Amino acid sequence: MQNPKTSLLHNLISQGEHQQQDFKYKVDDAPKLARSVSAFANTDGGRLLIGVRDDGTIHGVRSEEEIFMMHAAASTYCTPEPTIQFATYHVPAEGRGSGARTVVVCTVLPYAARPVCALDDGRRTAYVRVADENIVASPVHLSIWRQDAHLRGEAFGDTPSERALLTALANHPEGLPLNRLCKQLAPLPRPRIILLLARFIRFGLARMQRCEQQWMFFPAE
Repeated sequence: MQNPKTSLLHNLISQGEHQQQDFKYKVDDAPKLARSVSAFANTDGGRLLIGVRDDGTIHGVRSEEEIFMMHAAASTYCTPEPTIQFATYHVPAEGRGSGARTVVVCTVLPYAARPVCALDDGRRTAYVRVADENIVASPVHLSIWRQDAHLRGEAFGDTPSERALLTALANHPEGLPLNRLCKQLAPLPRPRIILLLARFIRFGLARMQRCEQQWMFFPAE
């Protein structure tokens, strides 16, 4: 009879990689690993299965050093430091007789006061998780998070800039990337457009979606 913990691990692996799960064959680059931690913390949380290949094959971690590096990714290369829960699974090695392979499941909890940034070459960069990819957060994400951190009563004044943005979105139901939207609304300053987009998205007047490797902005559905 299979160990319940082993059954749970195989069930997780059978789900494949998705928005809340990522496989890591090995841990040899803590800054790169921090991008996954940042993306999960800034989105809906998720799991890193360390010692599992992309195709779901269990390889196992080689040493305690890899587990230490996972801790380092959170404590040294992420700011602020998110909450991560660690669980270790020992899976019998197939075709090797005795012995086992070790898989570490790192569960990253969503962080309330986003963004959690990964340190890339000394720069703080926030990531979000889209499907099975870690994507750099857009300036609109950053504005949304700043606004969420300073919640207060807000009202729309039906200003010319607000009307212009709503009209531009309504005229392009197929969506517009930020650069094209800024050109459409010139000479309205880009920071003002980003701020308004963030407010519109927060209040359900617009939406953003990752399409063809860029962030697109749409009128509300």
